[in-house]
Amino acid sequence: MRDKIVTADEAISLVRDRDTLSSCGFVQSCVPEALLKALERRYLKTGTPRNLSLFATAGQGDSKTKGLSRLGHEGLLRKVVAGNWGRMPSVCQLALEEKIYGYNLPQGIIAQLFRDLAGGKPGTFSKIGLHTFIDPRYEGGRINKITTRDIVKLVEFEGEEWLFYKVAPVTVAFIRGTTADSMGNISMEKEPLTLNNLAMAMAAKNSNGIVIAQVERIADRNTIPPREVKVPGIFVDCVVVADPEDHMTNLATQYHPGYAGRIRVPVASVPPLPLDERKIIARRASFELPPNGIVNLGVGVPEGVASVANEEKVLQYITLSVESGAIGGIPASGASFGASLNMDAIIDENQQFDFYDGGGLDMACLGMAECDRAGNVNVSRFGTRLIGVGGFINISQNARRLVFAGTFTAGGLEVAVEDGKLKIVKEGRQKKFVEKVGQISFSGQYAYDRNRMVLYVTERCVFRRVRAGLALIEVAPGIDIERDILAHMGFKPIIGEPDVMDVRIFRPEPMGLETHLLNLDLPDRITYDPQRNILFVNFEGMYIRVKDDIVALRRLLEERCKKIGKRVGVIVNYDSFRISEDTYDDYADVDRYMLDHYYTTITRFATSAFMRMKLGQAFTRRNIAPHVFEKKDDAQAFLASLEAQQKEAN
Repeated sequence: MRDKIVTADEAISLVRDRDTLSSCGFVQSCVPEALLKALERRYLKTGTPRNLSLFATAGQGDSKTKGLSRLGHEGLLRKVVAGNWGRMPSVCQLALEEKIYGYNLPQGIIAQLFRDLAGGKPGTFSKIGLHTFIDPRYEGGRINKITTRDIVKLVEFEGEEWLFYKVAPVTVAFIRGTTADSMGNISMEKEPLTLNNLAMAMAAKNSNGIVIAQVERIADRNTIPPREVKVPGIFVDCVVVADPEDHMTNLATQYHPGYAGRIRVPVASVPPLPLDERKIIARRASFELPPNGIVNLGVGVPEGVASVANEEKVLQYITLSVESGAIGGIPASGASFGASLNMDAIIDENQQFDFYDGGGLDMACLGMAECDRAGNVNVSRFGTRLIGVGGFINISQNARRLVFAGTFTAGGLEVAVEDGKLKIVKEGRQKKFVEKVGQISFSGQYAYDRNRMVLYVTERCVFRRVRAGLALIEVAPGIDIERDILAHMGFKPIIGEPDVMDVRIFRPEPMGLETHLLNLDLPDRITYDPQRNILFVNFEGMYIRVKDDIVALRRLLEERCKKIGKRVGVIVNYDSFRISEDTYDDYADVDRYMLDHYYTTITRFATSAFMRMKLGQAFTRRNIAPHVFEKKDDAQAFLASLEAQQKEAN
C-alpha cells in the first residue's frame, strides 16, 4: 500500500472545480487550518478550484481571517450550507452581496446528514426546524434573494408533519486528528473533540470523493492501538503533517491537556464571576438546574451557569454537556467554547445531536438576542447581520425545560448591586424585547403546544411563556416595573402579581444553591402544633422540579403523620412556590392520598393569583376542594371554621 503522507499543497491539488467540500472544526477547536490555508493559497495563485460548495456544521474560525473565512474569495465558492455564518465573515459577506447561494440549517441536522449520506440515504427526516425560519412555510433556511431552490421540504407521515433535508453528496472531506500512520489510520488523543470526522470521511468515501487528514505527527505502520483509531485508514486518501502554528488545540491555545482529557484540573482553580449582570442572570438560571439531570449551556451569558454551579458546589449533581460531543465536566467559554474540562466522555457530534433531538436533555440554558410578545426568540439574523442558528434549534426544540438567558437591553448596559438591590446605572441602547422578532429561531407557540416549560431570564426580571403569550413572573429587588421594564419593551407583557427574584441572587456570598436544589431543608419545612392538631407545611420559595421531588415529599409527610398517630388539619404556605407544569397532577395525587389516609382537611394560601388558579385546577381534577386563599389569616380562619363545624356535628 502506498504511503499516504503528502504535503498540504500536494493534497489540495486533488480538489476539483465544483467539488462539495466538508470541513471539521467547532468554533476555534479542531480546525484544519493547514488545509484551509493551502486551499486559499492555491486559489489566490492559480484561480482554481472554482465554484466549490461548502458544507459545514459549526462555526470554524476566529471570526476574522482564519478558519473558513480563508475561503471567502469570489469565484472560489458557489454555494454554502452552514449552521453558523458569524465565524466566517468574508464568506458571509459574499452571501449578503448575492455572490453565492447560501443556506442556514440547524447544526445538528448537518451533522446527521453526514452520517445519512455515508449510509446512502437520500437525506434526513426530522421534526427539527418546524415553525422556525428553517420551515419552508417561512424561509426554508435560505439567506439571500438569489437562493431560490428548496433543500428543505415539508412532508407528512402518519398524520404528523416532518421536514426532509436533502443536500448534494460530499466529494472532499477535510478532517483532523493527532497521530497518523503511513496507512492513514488516525487517532485523536490530543484533540479536544472528535466531532464528525468519521461520518464525514465515510460520506466522502462512499460518494467516490477524497478524504484529506491534517495531523500533528506520524507513527510507524500498525503502531496506533486499534481502539484509539478514530478514523480507519481505509477512509483516508492523504495525510498532511501541519506546522505547529496551524495545529493548535484552538486558534488561541497551542495545547491544553485539560481540554484533551489528559489531566483533570482542580475545580477550585476556576475563579468565580464578579457580581455583575451576567452573574445575576446565571445565578437565577441556576435555580432551574435539575438534580441528576443532563443540561446543555449555550454560548455567551449561559456559559456563566457552569461557573455558578462550580462556585455553589453543585456540579456533582448535574451533568453538563455541549453539542460538540463533550459530556460532563465544566464547559469552556470564549475561544475554547465546545471543549470542556474534567469531562466524563467525548462522543461524536452527530451522536450528541441524536440524543438532544430525541428529548434527552432535562434542561437547556440558551442565549436570547431578541424576543417578542409570543415568546419567539431570534438568535440567528438581525437585518444584514447574519450569525446563523448553530445548534440552537436542535437544543431548544426538545429540551424538557428551557431557560433563555440574556440581558434585558443591549449596547452599553451598566448595572450595580447596592444593599441587595439592583440599580440600572446606564440603560442599554437597544431593546431586546420587541413586538416581532426579525427571524424565528424558536417558536414560543410551538413550545407551548408541546407542553414545554419556557422561562426568559434577565438581570432585572423573569418571564414565562403562558397560554396567552409572555407573562412577567419575577422582578428584581430595586426594580420599578413601569420605569425599568415596560418603558424599555416593544410590547406590554401579561402582568399579574410578579414575585420578587430570590434576594440571595443579589448578595456577594454563595447562595446555598445545594440546599435549594436538593430540598435538603424539607424536614424543617414541616411543623406540628399538638395543641391545635394542625400540621404547618411551609413551601415558600420551594421548587418542585421532577416527580422524584414529589415522591420524597409524600414519604416525609406520611412519616410525620404516622408519628402523630391521628388525623390532622393542614395549612400549606405556597408563597413563591414553583412547580413544573408536568407535575401538577402528580402533586395533587399526594394531597388526595394524604386526605384519604391522614388529613382531616387542608387549606392553602398563596399571594400569586396564577399559582392559586393552577393549584385550584389540579386539585379540582382530583375531586379535592381547592381552598387556596390569598392570605395566611384567611386560610387559618377557614380551617378554624371547619373545625368548629365538626365539633358541632359531633
